[in-house]
Amino acid sequence: MIALYDIYMARKRIQPFIRRTPFDNSQFLSEHYGGEIWLKHENLQFTGSFKIRGAANRMLSMRPEEHKKGVITASAGNHGLGISYMANVLGIKARIFVPENTPEVKRTAIRSFGAELVVYGTEYIEAEKLAIETANQEETTFISAYNDPILIAGQGTVGLEMLEENPELDIILMPLGGGGLASGIASLWKNVTTTQIIGVQSTASPVMYESMKAGYIVDIPLKDSIAEGLHGGIEHGSITLDICRRLLDNVILVEEQTIRDAIRLLLFKQREVVEGAGAVGVAALIEKPNLFRGKKVCIVLSGGNLGEEIL
Repeated sequence: MIALYDIYMARKRIQPFIRRTPFDNSQFLSEHYGGEIWLKHENLQFTGSFKIRGAANRMLSMRPEEHKKGVITASAGNHGLGISYMANVLGIKARIFVPENTPEVKRTAIRSFGAELVVYGTEYIEAEKLAIETANQEETTFISAYNDPILIAGQGTVGLEMLEENPELDIILMPLGGGGLASGIASLWKNVTTTQIIGVQSTASPVMYESMKAGYIVDIPLKDSIAEGLHGGIEHGSITLDICRRLLDNVILVEEQTIRDAIRLLLFKQREVVEGAGAVGVAALIEKPNLFRGKKVCIVLSGGNLGEEIL
């Protein structure tokens, strides 16, 4: 579990570099699904994703000598974008390893901030392995997209804003990939509330779901997913597995077509551009409405970097 103090300190550290995103009630979703549905709009965050929060906290916590050597990371896209943005702000070098399924919109955005982009592997875990090996060989700081307590504390600031504005939620629905966002939000909310915390993954890439059931990180066959931000394996030994196993109340798997339906619904009913990974909470609402009827529910829209071809 991440300490509350660390999340509050993260908020203080990163405040000049991030946006306090809107958190409001969706009239359409509330009326249509019979609950009180709130949306946390991290799709409107700087760089289009919550990932900048963790990236900023991690990089602002580095020593000056580490800055001089630069940083290396692996990403499905949004984490790399956050690292690239902060590297530009801080004037340090960054090399970002991404898999082949990273959309061009995210590749272009990463390059726009001056980072070196390396495309490697068909799945995220392949890019991550090469990035870690390269960082070790060059004695450069590797920043994990999820397996880092300082980074997770940064992601937890999403939950801190929600807690300050609406502390009496019954359920929080959020995307679940490597577990960084879920670990940060759950560490905060489970310390002070009885709110149910539910992670959502695609049936195409249920790595954390299967790992939580097994009790250890599993390697399973994956299918292509429109939610590429949640796609891929998890580093063995990741601290997020234990945190998610202890703090998450449930994990819901949603179908690929439902994620597409959720993107479409958010676009036409909410006028919100939300990428696949960011829309999985709404997909869970679509597939399992009875779980949320009559409840006060927050859905975290984690990112909005949706490629034109998908749109």
